[in-house]
Amino acid sequence: MPHYWVIAPFENKELFDKIWDFDLSNGTISLGWSELGDVSKLDRDELDRAVADKYPESPPATKSLFANMIWKFSHDIAIGDIIIARRGRKILAAIGRVTSPAEDAPGKNPAIPHRNFLGVDWLAAPRNKVFPVSVFPIFALKEITKGEFANLTEEPNAQTVSGPDEATDEITLGPEQYVFALEKYLEEFVVSNFDAVFKRKMHIYEDAQGINGQQYPTDIGPIDILAVEADSNSFVVIELKKARTSDQVVGQILRYMGWVKKNLCKGGQSVKGIVICRHSDEKLSYALDVAGEIGIEIRYYGVKFWLNETPEA
Repeated sequence: MPHYWVIAPFENKELFDKIWDFDLSNGTISLGWSELGDVSKLDRDELDRAVADKYPESPPATKSLFANMIWKFSHDIAIGDIIIARRGRKILAAIGRVTSPAEDAPGKNPAIPHRNFLGVDWLAAPRNKVFPVSVFPIFALKEITKGEFANLTEEPNAQTVSGPDEATDEITLGPEQYVFALEKYLEEFVVSNFDAVFKRKMHIYEDAQGINGQQYPTDIGPIDILAVEADSNSFVVIELKKARTSDQVVGQILRYMGWVKKNLCKGGQSVKGIVICRHSDEKLSYALDVAGEIGIEIRYYGVKFWLNETPEA
């Protein structure tokens, strides 16, 4: 079974076209951090030390994030996996299938000093698909689920990007995944309207390095939204349930709260949690009956749409 990945060929808008044209023409995609040398020769502990040495001023969470992405690119992405190349956070540049594992190839693309390359067979379509809001993660590399891939490509199955032994590997969208198709813009909506949604009782966190609280990086994964409560100065971890199970979302928010308490809380600061979901969930309610004792709340959102013969007064 293939794994699905989102990769940004390059973040700089001025150089993107030049680098992306090379990738398309040569059937490849690359990743940065070239100053680390040939990472394929490093084990995980050596990679962690190399990142720490090269970026001594970066916070531990950022170092861990860099090391995780480099390791996944070099060791976890396999032949037959599916790549979405993104341009910024709103444009799907192309989709392709990995044809060769990562290689150390300094100078392969003369336009950029990248040295970590994957071979990719890029499909003719879809190309340059534009979304109305940000749908892609801020990270240079991120693994996504089959359901998320289906929603981003809006394809009923993955046959066009399957490997030769996976022609019957169809993606079947169940009810929860159709709901997720509507929910994929929820995080962006909440962030864009944060003051109104939370009535100015909290603000989105930003750390000393200027890293924003949306998809805030930690050693154990990105927090959907990390905020700070105005009155108490408490951290607030906000997680969107989306298509995850109750056990998954409760376990995840508890882990994130623990990470924030250990790494960010200072001077008696506390940490709270909020789970945002669409419908009442008996399993989630049971879990949060107890979790409420340690500061986790649940909030429900609704979506309304209607048509009138005349404009609303």
